[in-house]
Amino acid sequence: MKLNDWLNNEIPNIAKSLEDINKNYFFIEKTIGFAGKETIYKILHNFRSALFPGVYDKYPIDETRVNIIIGNKLRTSALDLRDLIEKVLINKSSVKDNLHTINTDCKIRAGEIVIQLINKFPEIRKKIQTDIQASYNGDPAAISTEEILLSYPSVEAISIHRIAHELYNLGVPIIPRIMSEYAHQLTGIDIHPGASIGEYFFIDHGTGVVIGETCTIGKNVKIYQGVTLGAKSFPLDEQGNPIKGVKRHPDIEDNVVIYAGATILGGDTKIGHNSMIGGNIWLTRSVPPYSKVYNSQPSPKIKNEH
Repeated sequence: MKLNDWLNNEIPNIAKSLEDINKNYFFIEKTIGFAGKETIYKILHNFRSALFPGVYDKYPIDETRVNIIIGNKLRTSALDLRDLIEKVLINKSSVKDNLHTINTDCKIRAGEIVIQLINKFPEIRKKIQTDIQASYNGDPAAISTEEILLSYPSVEAISIHRIAHELYNLGVPIIPRIMSEYAHQLTGIDIHPGASIGEYFFIDHGTGVVIGETCTIGKNVKIYQGVTLGAKSFPLDEQGNPIKGVKRHPDIEDNVVIYAGATILGGDTKIGHNSMIGGNIWLTRSVPPYSKVYNSQPSPKIKNEH
């Protein structure tokens, strides 16, 4: 059969099969109506452009118009985000007998959430500045805070996280996770939007870092590449499914340093303040403040062939 004939005769059947399969696994009308990933990326771009004028823009901006540019980006993205939040709230609603009331309530709630989020932007901006300063203080290779803002994956990831975390705390489904996974794609740093992170946070190098949903991190914490702050195991219900909403990830107190490759697991694990966790440590129990945790020093053999 020639390709053109096959396209005309068979593509409609394959398209129908795919449509039917998708309907068995999720509400296709919801995802078509949502169509949100690229919009969320655009919203994040505009929000971070408002937080850091000129950094994420394609062309230099006029210094005399900074206030107008920030305002326009916030207005445009606020409306886009309101529409997306409204859709995910409607999709989440389990009451179907009064769709008009549901739609109206979700629209109002979506608007309230956007107002609460953007009201926090000055606070978010100040927090990210502490992260930039922590990066400068914690990396002797850093030449300036401008270099850090423009090039460090840690700042890229934490700037997205601090926005996503606010939406997560406001009860917005789906959207914060899409934001966090976007940061993961960009940087190799995987921070769940539920994780609570204090000021002056720095991830040096960054690649391969994982921070779980119920993790709490205090102020002035520094971690290196390949660190996992994860869960030991998942409690299961009677059907063998993971129980949601329980504390699964560790707590890291203030002024802690965690070196490369360390794995710290468990919701009842707490790393006391002013502690140092050495590289490649596997830790599933708490340590008190001012602790140093490290493996026994290996004894490498050096053979001289000459």
